[in-house]
Amino acid sequence: MSRAAAFFDLDKTIIATSASAALSRPFYQGGLVTRGDVLRTAYAHFLFVVGSADAEQTERMRKHLSELAAGWEVEKVRQIVAETVHDVIDPYVYAEAVDLIAEHHELGHDVVIVSASGAELVEPIATVLGADHVVATRMLVKDGKYTGDMEFYAYGDNKAVAIRELAEQHDYDLERSYAYTDSITDTPMLDAVGHGFVVNPDRTLRRLAAERGWGVLAFSRPVALRTGLRPPTPVLVVAGALALAAVGVLVWRATRRR
Repeated sequence: MSRAAAFFDLDKTIIATSASAALSRPFYQGGLVTRGDVLRTAYAHFLFVVGSADAEQTERMRKHLSELAAGWEVEKVRQIVAETVHDVIDPYVYAEAVDLIAEHHELGHDVVIVSASGAELVEPIATVLGADHVVATRMLVKDGKYTGDMEFYAYGDNKAVAIRELAEQHDYDLERSYAYTDSITDTPMLDAVGHGFVVNPDRTLRRLAAERGWGVLAFSRPVALRTGLRPPTPVLVVAGALALAAVGVLVWRATRRR
């Protein structure tokens, strides 16, 4: 028999921040992000935090960050991520999300994390949370370096496409399945399942939820989730991680000056 699945966005849905925030300082120290890159991406980061980035702005930033990553050594990025991934989810995981994941597993549902962030961040977090599958952004690699081209960008309509492909592979009944997200850009993901829920929605997303019949959830209790998280398996870097990584340097430097 077909079974149900629960699809979760990651940033600001399962965790109260961005999964890529932990990369800001090491990326800067490792020479992957320059001061100019920080300034160029600062405004885009602000729009993400306040939820005001539209599709056109997001696409421009995706293109810029893909070009920025071109030439980066995969092994160097892998080492940086391995050293910082432990701090990504502690103490930012929403207690409500953890409870909800547990409830779905008790009901026999598979849990899938669907994120525009990269696999090198999403996969180890998913392991800690007990997720069964991951959909994340992947970038192309040639001769041990990133080419600047994306193999798959887990954003917008692409999330829904990946969900449908996963449903075929694992025999999920999407009409019986669930999806959770904080972002209006994930509308295709919510439309792909029978039970959509928005998390901490802004006014626009709340209005759309009322029109589409989606549930509304409020997550407000970040909790420390210290685990024996191991370094991630070899995976590819992601533009979604870079967007906040470059700008997070500003916050770090300002805090350090204070």
